[in-house]
Amino acid sequence: MTGIYIALGTNIEPRETYLKEALQLLQHHSAITVAEQSSIYETAPVGYTDQAYFLNMAVKIETSLEPVQLLEACQAIENELGRKRTIRFGPRTIDVDIILYHDLTVHTDRLTIPHPRMHERAFVLVPLTELSPDIYVPGFEQRVSGLLGKCPESDIKDVVQWRRNSSEDA
Repeated sequence: MTGIYIALGTNIEPRETYLKEALQLLQHHSAITVAEQSSIYETAPVGYTDQAYFLNMAVKIETSLEPVQLLEACQAIENELGRKRTIRFGPRTIDVDIILYHDLTVHTDRLTIPHPRMHERAFVLVPLTELSPDIYVPGFEQRVSGLLGKCPESDIKDVVQWRRNSSEDA
C-alpha cells in the first residue's frame, strides 16, 4: 500500500501558525494520526500570481476514514481556520488537499484521487518526495520521484526549503 498523503499550503499571515494549527487539528481528530511530516517549503504562487508566497508541506497520515469522510475532515479544518474560496488559486489561510489514498483512484464530482494536478506542482511533489520518493502514483503509472523529474527545473528551483523537518534536527 502507498499510504495516505495530504498537502498543506498557506499564504496569508501568520503562515507558519496556520500550518501548525492545521497539523494540530489533523492530530487531534479522533480518526487521524499524523505519521510523518515533511519540511516546510516556500513557493511562488501558481495560477493567480498577484499574491504572497506560500508555505507548503506534506504529511503522511493513518486513518480509518473513507476518502469522502477524510475530504470532509480536511474541509472542516479549512473552514475552522477561516478558508474563503473567493478567487480560484487565490490567497488562503490554509489549503488541506488529499494527494494520495493508498493505491486508490477516486473520480467523483467532489473528489479526485490522486490529486488531478499533483504531477504539475513541484510545490506538492518536492515535499512528497522528501517523505516517500518511491511511492507509486496510481493513474500516473510511475513513482512520485519520476513525476518530480518531469517538472520543469525552474519550477523545482522555486520550491525553497523554509524550515527543515524538526525530526532532522535531533
